[in-house]
Amino acid sequence: MPRRAAGRRPIPEPDAYEAVFTALAHPVRRRILITLHFGDGSMPAGEIAGHFEHAWPTTTAHMHVLESAGLVHHERQGRARVYHLDRRRLDLVRDWLAWFANDPHSRRQRRKT
Repeated sequence: MPRRAAGRRPIPEPDAYEAVFTALAHPVRRRILITLHFGDGSMPAGEIAGHFEHAWPTTTAHMHVLESAGLVHHERQGRARVYHLDRRRLDLVRDWLAWFANDPHSRRQRRKT
């Protein structure tokens, strides 16, 4: 169960960050996310695979990693799997990077004065 910061949304467990950053570490998976983003957030698996030169099982493996990290989910439409980008999960990345937006040392200096 996620912890809550005072007055804020739940803080994801460290494993959530690990899964998301591990998924984003591979350039092909980042490119898949970009492909989905510019495909209006949804795309059939075959169309995603068509953007890459590697074999279908490689694409499938990358899709599983993205899905396990919660960055995409799929639904069946007939015989096709349609993948959808989960932009909310990308909020983890944005929120984590926001920690570095302010220099913590500059705040300490202001408190001392």
